[in-house]
Amino acid sequence: MEELLHYVWKHKLFPLGEMKTTDGLPVEVIDTGLPNRHAGPDFFNAKVRIGETLWVGNVEIHGQASDWYRHGHDHDPKYDNVVLHVAKVVDTEVRTANGHSIPQMELPVPQSVTDHYQELVATDHRVPCHQVIPLLSPLTVHGWLSALLIERLERKTQSIGERLARCEGSWEAAYFSTLARNYGFGVNGDAFEAWAATIPLHAVDHHRDDLFQIEAIFMGQAGLLQPEAIPERHRADALADGYFSRLQREYQYLAHKFGLKPIDCHQWRFLRLRPQNFPHIRLSQLARLYYERRAGLSQVLACQSAKELADTLRTSVTPYWQNHYTFGAPCEPSDKTLSAASLNLLMINTAIPMLFAYGRHKGAEALCDRAYSLLEELRAEDNHIVRMWRECGLKVAHAGDSQALIQLKTEYCDRKDCLRCRFGYEFIKGKKGRGER
Repeated sequence: MEELLHYVWKHKLFPLGEMKTTDGLPVEVIDTGLPNRHAGPDFFNAKVRIGETLWVGNVEIHGQASDWYRHGHDHDPKYDNVVLHVAKVVDTEVRTANGHSIPQMELPVPQSVTDHYQELVATDHRVPCHQVIPLLSPLTVHGWLSALLIERLERKTQSIGERLARCEGSWEAAYFSTLARNYGFGVNGDAFEAWAATIPLHAVDHHRDDLFQIEAIFMGQAGLLQPEAIPERHRADALADGYFSRLQREYQYLAHKFGLKPIDCHQWRFLRLRPQNFPHIRLSQLARLYYERRAGLSQVLACQSAKELADTLRTSVTPYWQNHYTFGAPCEPSDKTLSAASLNLLMINTAIPMLFAYGRHKGAEALCDRAYSLLEELRAEDNHIVRMWRECGLKVAHAGDSQALIQLKTEYCDRKDCLRCRFGYEFIKGKKGRGER
């Protein structure tokens, strides 16, 4: 039932008639928000008018309102900015961790939606023009993918420019921030970027010959050296752990020296994360990369091939983390190097966009051309978007193709902007032609 409610909310398949909260206030859904596949509320940045007030925030959906408590949302700060709680049945009042009462609305599912649910779900996972794609000429496909790739690199250049402004014009700092964000691999991207903004690279540089001190700064600024950051089941062992205590003492000294303030440890997400992606592991890998002087833009600019780029970004954890995933919880020993897939993503999403953006900034077309060439050397990403296009009959030869198709899905398909899409044009033209015969 909850999955069906998600579908109804996402596509605004609301029943006829005025919607109201359980308190009788009229509800107008202006924007349903962005679906969240990770820990936290179901939809981000929704716009909902309740009564006379326009709310911008998150929406949580349950089969029964009491699921709010069964899932522990009343103790989770991530749910404090929920502006509307939607349920099939509202059987109780709900409150956030800070004690705030949330407006609630019952959402009935139209019978037609229930009857055709499976068909609707199948359609939702494919683009409407999927039937025409195998009929397109290679020239049409190649031309559109090339244009989309340029769009995607331009969009990433804009994001890097905004990051550069926040870094007061420092390209090295902007690169470090971009690298950190992509070390979150989607789930913890925001937390990693917030963390990177607290790292004073000019100060850390004074200690970059000492890997332990770098790790202490990195872990401390992440808020992971605070007892409340450790799960209760591991807390006693972690506090008795000599390495944890040493890091704490070193961080306290360095924090006092440089006036450092950590981010809130609750920003980190662990739900459904593989241990390999735990922030502790990624931060240790970053610390070693920084220590070995391979975390700067200058190193990326010097790379002429994908192999050189991969060698520059390749890293592993410090000794303690070879047999730990979190403090106080030993595991089977392993080097925990970056996987080939992770390296591929870091090259695609960090190094190559920075190379392109820096080339645009300097007016150096050779750097931009190298960015294109590197994307053609790298294998395509393997995610649900790329798999969907492959199922539609598109050949995805390299990372340039997969980046173009991600741009197509996120900027055209998801926005229903078919009229600006060349595939959509061919589909509409085909439909019109069939109707005229």
